[in-house]
Amino acid sequence: MKDIAKRFAENPLLSPTDIPASREGLEITCLLNPGVFQFQNKTWLAVRVAERPEQKDNIISFPILTETGEIQIIEISKDDPELIADDARVINYKGTDYLTTLSHLRLLCSDDGRQFYEPENYPSLVGEGILETFGIEDCRVALIEGTYYLTFTSVSDNGVGVGLRTTTDWKNFKKHGMILPAHNKDCAIFEEKINGLFYALHRPSSVDIGGNYIWIASSPDGIHWGNHHCIIRTRKGNWDSKRVGAGAAPIKTDQGWLEIYHGANENHQYCLGAFLMDLNDPSKVIARTEEPIMVPTTQYELSGFFGNVVFTNGHILEPDGDTLTIYYGASDEFVCGAQFSIKEILLLLKNN
Repeated sequence: MKDIAKRFAENPLLSPTDIPASREGLEITCLLNPGVFQFQNKTWLAVRVAERPEQKDNIISFPILTETGEIQIIEISKDDPELIADDARVINYKGTDYLTTLSHLRLLCSDDGRQFYEPENYPSLVGEGILETFGIEDCRVALIEGTYYLTFTSVSDNGVGVGLRTTTDWKNFKKHGMILPAHNKDCAIFEEKINGLFYALHRPSSVDIGGNYIWIASSPDGIHWGNHHCIIRTRKGNWDSKRVGAGAAPIKTDQGWLEIYHGANENHQYCLGAFLMDLNDPSKVIARTEEPIMVPTTQYELSGFFGNVVFTNGHILEPDGDTLTIYYGASDEFVCGAQFSIKEILLLLKNN
């Protein structure tokens, strides 16, 4: 497998010990793949912060949100015969699935794109209401006509869907609720309207017929979505054989809309690839990389809370128009950075 990513020498940029927990009694277990945006001449990250109580011997404990926004701690004996706990991320108890951590989004900024800090007077984004009792995750940010659109995964025992909030100042947010119902995630809105319509990539899932495929949809207002088409499927025997999902907003090039996406195989190895969509009709896929463009390689990508993972949903296009800086989650524990040449990616796509 070919890897063309140029990783930052400073990686990992952020580790769980680098920022404080949101409240006493919780500890940060993971910092995961951030949404990325530019604001006030700085690079900003909307980092997914996953927390849980400090674990006790022979007890699994995890937090959930009540419908009124209070944190409730659930404790279960590891010896309980009704507990299934064979995944670090999810447990099943008495037939109900729970996440082992509770995630919220924390805003951090940087003057150089390498050293990040948490500024004062900017709120964290937390789950609210009955559809977000297990938290919010994996934010993607799109800037459209002066408004930032934040799509994220809303999680509860009702299922996993796509939530939307918008802002212009990152202090006041308009909440639009769940725009794509369960089971759906990985929603990336294009940063430019096409023929007067909003477009977005998303990933509905099915445990029966179908699979974990990338779809595209359009909208008159960025809130109400329809005209859905499946455009990228998994490939049997390949690096993206089990699931695929969109990264951040597609990048407009003279050859088409370029999307960096993640794919996973049956061994839960997550890599990055790319595909190209038609400029006027992005439901038409022009090309797709056969091999991944980034593979878990370094120690911080291979070993962590959930190892063998590189996963991105945020990037910055540098002023030269060719350098793409991505920020990514490594092994579901660290936030890292890397750069690609768009020309190099397009050449790989042309050869395919």
